Amino acid sequence: MTEIKDTQPGTSDVTTEGIRIRVGAQRVKNHNFPDPDKNIFIYQVVIENCGDDWAQLLSRRWRIVDGDGHEEIIQGPGVVGLTPELEPGQAHKYQSFCPLDTAWGSMEGHFTFRRRDESLFQAEVGRFFLASSERP
Repeated sequence: MTEIKDTQPGTSDVTTEGIRIRVGAQRVKNHNFPDPDKNIFIYQVVIENCGDDWAQLLSRRWRIVDGDGHEEIIQGPGVVGLTPELEPGQAHKYQSFCPLDTAWGSMEGHFTFRRRDESLFQAEVGRFFLASSERP
């Protein structure tokens, strides 16, 4: 069962099988990214075990769509090189970034988790928008 909370456009807050995933994103104005024409967005993810069972994050899958509708799928093991194990009540926080050719876009996806009995499940990361918070 997945529970989605009302959030702001640059955020996401979804709970799946006791795993709550909150994301907040913002644009970085001045950056040292190799391509100065890219728009860089940083996002912070908080993964909290609100359930009653241990879980270990094994992999991630992101769907990134830029402002022109171009889609990119990013998937791989863990998050920023880690596969955190979460007992009930524990949380893991990390920060990463997303470069875009356009001034806005969106991200969504899921993390695959394992339980002690070796069963797997996917915890949803709800769609959040990558956009400047500046008003024209």
